Amino acid sequence: MKNLLILGAKSDIAKAIALEYAGHGYHLILAGREIEELNTFAEELRLKYLISVELKHFDALDFISNNSFVANLTTKPNGVICCVGYLGSQELAENNTEELLNILNTNFIGCVTILSHLANYFEEAKEGFIIGISSVAGERGRKSNYFYGSAKAGFTQFLSGLRARLHSNNIHVLTVKPGFVYTKMTSHLDLPKSLSISPDVLAKKVFKAHKNKKNNVYIKWVWKYIMCIIRLIPEFIFKKLNL
Repeated sequence: MKNLLILGAKSDIAKAIALEYAGHGYHLILAGREIEELNTFAEELRLKYLISVELKHFDALDFISNNSFVANLTTKPNGVICCVGYLGSQELAENNTEELLNILNTNFIGCVTILSHLANYFEEAKEGFIIGISSVAGERGRKSNYFYGSAKAGFTQFLSGLRARLHSNNIHVLTVKPGFVYTKMTSHLDLPKSLSISPDVLAKKVFKAHKNKKNNVYIKWVWKYIMCIIRLIPEFIFKKLNL
């Protein structure tokens, strides 16, 4: 039996991933805050795919409880996908410490603490996989979202180090870098159609990258070249750009 733990399971991306993996026979453990809101979704998955679906309360910001969360899982996962994320408001965070910490803790500290405990579990079992949803925003600091971007940059580097640590124990670590995704979190933004994707497309590409044992994947291929160009822009020019 293949059991998948999805963290941050209420998000649009997480739901699309749940549907994709359920379609490939994975039994699911959906974890998140206010998890009772997923009751209807979980029942639909059970009926459509004839799989077991468990709901677990999980708060990425409750750092101290992350170890006990893993220890108390009644169904042991074969893999985990971390969909925890919070875009937040750059403008608000510049003057509001609570918003700043929420962005940093949700996108970095919360993800790192729970995945570190799960890494220990998989390392002991000598099998498993870890998939983290990071962001192209972490590849260079831009004035429009450098709090979110810096947290995602840290998360990307964490996954890179974790991949190197766990490789010899047969544990696959995949870093996913979506560009713009049509979700509730980005509904207030005017996203460029040519650079944006739906959660369903993202989910299919995550599954394919997982099966092909990729280390990193840009969900829309053009972002790989866009970010390459952005990284090469000299700082004295870059700091003058309205990005």
